[in-house]
Amino acid sequence: MTTTAVQTLDAPRLRADFPIFEQRFHGKPLAFLDSAASAQKPRAVIDAMSTFYETSYANVHRGVYQLAEMATEALEGSRETVRGLLNAPSAREVIFVRNATEGINLVAYAWGLSNLGPGDLVVATELEHHSNFVPWQYIAGRTGAGFRLLPVDDEGELQLNALDAVAAGGTVKVVAAGVVSNSLGTINPVERLAAWAHERGAIMVADAAQAAPHRRVDVQALGADFVAISAHKMCGPSGVGALWGRAELLERMEPFLLGGHMIRAVGDERTTWGELPHKFEAGTAPMAEAVGFAAAVDYLHGVGFDAIERHEHELTAYALGRLAELPWVTAYGPPADRRAGIVSFNVDGVHPHDVAQILDFDGVAIRAGHHCCQPLMRRLGVTATNRASFYLYTVREEIDRLVEGLHKARKVLA
Repeated sequence: MTTTAVQTLDAPRLRADFPIFEQRFHGKPLAFLDSAASAQKPRAVIDAMSTFYETSYANVHRGVYQLAEMATEALEGSRETVRGLLNAPSAREVIFVRNATEGINLVAYAWGLSNLGPGDLVVATELEHHSNFVPWQYIAGRTGAGFRLLPVDDEGELQLNALDAVAAGGTVKVVAAGVVSNSLGTINPVERLAAWAHERGAIMVADAAQAAPHRRVDVQALGADFVAISAHKMCGPSGVGALWGRAELLERMEPFLLGGHMIRAVGDERTTWGELPHKFEAGTAPMAEAVGFAAAVDYLHGVGFDAIERHEHELTAYALGRLAELPWVTAYGPPADRRAGIVSFNVDGVHPHDVAQILDFDGVAIRAGHHCCQPLMRRLGVTATNRASFYLYTVREEIDRLVEGLHKARKVLA
């Protein structure tokens, strides 16, 4: 009989890898419950970038001297690491961008402007972060295409039975959806949405920025045509992310940004474009950031994505249970087993910004606002929520401190 060892996660031990937790805020240890916005950085990432700057920095793909070749090898090695993370068929399909937002804009402009027109439809969801909503709304308006939303139910899950009604009256060309909601943590059935899109000859654009830090993202299993991620949400540096796209689509698309590096030849009358992925990587590459990105991916592999996902599900269930003890708190979103490590809630009679400020005095950092999801906030009937989000370094005691702070906020402000 063969048994498979279950990876476990030791969050208190992992916290020692993150220098930020050595500080105190307002005299209290930091309880960082805002990882959905951006994750903290381990020493492994900081050291990798520092070492690159100290030993290997030069512009890439240009110089023939040894230092430039070292920098180029580091950049392309990082691309291969990201390819492996996503299980992409080829590294040439992995394009380095500033963040997932730029990646989605690349697709919206470079694919959308050439392929959308009157009578076509773009279908997004009520759960979308503005990054996978506004670009498509804008490009649909530019091209005369329609823009439709797939609604969510009262638990914040997509109403897939509404797809055909949403798609009525036009030809669906794009389906845009996040793998995980950044506001509610809802895990979306992207595989089913991709299959539905392909049945209609449409492309599927998946925002995986909130999924890639916390669970395995396999672009081939998802069935999407484009998948965007950001390094800063997965313990990597800001200023770099990746867009994966099917090579056959990328090759037919016009470039998004023009300038140096992305060209094959420049003539007085005509310019031709370089091969993938360089066709979409104009200007100097984010070399050090890409090295940090790869170091973050290696760090997360070392912890184990299955262990991270299991740890966050346990924390989410614990947090929802603690919040359920407070009759004056309203929590939003699906049950713990159908969401990632994100909990959105409101305290009766207290504005979310005030709640967040009271918590900050106790060293507890949460996010308050609309979370770049204003259509979703309207669906929930609120202008803003409090959001606590968890990661591999989150411990239960921080959730207890959150609940204690909510009692204080209600006592002071309600």
